[in-house]
Amino acid sequence: MDFKIDNTDGNARACTIQTAHSTIQTPVFMPVGTVGSVKSLDAKDMVEELGAKIILGNTYHLYLRPNDKVIKHFGGLHGFTKFPNSFLTDSGGFQAFSLSDISKADENGITFKSHIDGSSHYFTPTKVLDIQYNFNSDIMMILDDLVALPATQERIALSIQRTTDWAKTAIEYHMSQKSKGIGVDQNIFAIIQGGTDKAFRKKSATELCALEDYDGYAIGGLSVGETNEDMYDTVEYTTPFMPKNKPRYLMGVGTPEDLVENVERGVDMFDCVMPTRNARNGTLFTSFGKLNIKAAKFQLDENPIDPECNCHTCKNYSRGYISHLFRSKELTYFRLASLHNLHYYLNLMKQIRESILQNKFQEFKKEFYKKRSK
Repeated sequence: MDFKIDNTDGNARACTIQTAHSTIQTPVFMPVGTVGSVKSLDAKDMVEELGAKIILGNTYHLYLRPNDKVIKHFGGLHGFTKFPNSFLTDSGGFQAFSLSDISKADENGITFKSHIDGSSHYFTPTKVLDIQYNFNSDIMMILDDLVALPATQERIALSIQRTTDWAKTAIEYHMSQKSKGIGVDQNIFAIIQGGTDKAFRKKSATELCALEDYDGYAIGGLSVGETNEDMYDTVEYTTPFMPKNKPRYLMGVGTPEDLVENVERGVDMFDCVMPTRNARNGTLFTSFGKLNIKAAKFQLDENPIDPECNCHTCKNYSRGYISHLFRSKELTYFRLASLHNLHYYLNLMKQIRESILQNKFQEFKKEFYKKRSK
């Protein structure tokens, strides 16, 4: 991975990441393709309509179905999905958290039962890397121990200890595998934990960032029950402990406002299911805020979803038509709505990047909120 900082404006950064499969300009939002597909969209949509340079796949789900060996047979995720640009794959730590009723962590890894057939599996720091080697993902996340908030001091301390221990095991294994010619073009990120406690965040960040062979570092364990202000304060406190010369990734966040606020605090990379999930439920993101396309008032509305948007949906269809598709439960709705929401997110990041390059980020932020208050 090649990484360079193109410009900074305050703590906000515009950077370029070069992987084996694409050039990624940051700040970047990564659409979530949990099982190798961004819901209702295909690789052509992602490349030609949206210009996505990187998407996220989920190790837990892809391991269970179709399984990593099947994906390797097709030439990794790129050959399997035909998406030619970069993939980031997470480690399964979040699924252990979100499916806590069927999973259990110990000092060596996480035992879980498949939500598909109830079969038992055990993820360790090395096993999740072996799975991701088969995926040939460009960025591999290591196994971490994520806890819901609020949590006890003892549980957060244990989370940090496990995450650090697993990170040491993972980077040693990855370097040894690279020496054998395995995963040479794949990059590996560690995940900082610690809840919203500053002392814990400092401890976790300091320990993990001392492992200098990592290609990048993520902030995990947020957007799991804490307030927005607590999230922003935690990110603002944590980023100064992270290397300036490597990517910074905030996992599983979030709303357009979250992206703007956390770019301001020094984050480069984001992912979240929100744009596609909200699209499927009838909520569309626009430059002036959220729009509920279910509302009856849109039945005769000839305007596009967002007059400022130049996505495929807004250039071709009216609010009245999109509302009709949703009310009719027509499958075409899911594609058109998902295209719009993802275009909004990706275009927002392009606008943020341009403002940073021009040293006008604060002006952009002020205008961003001004439009939403009308």
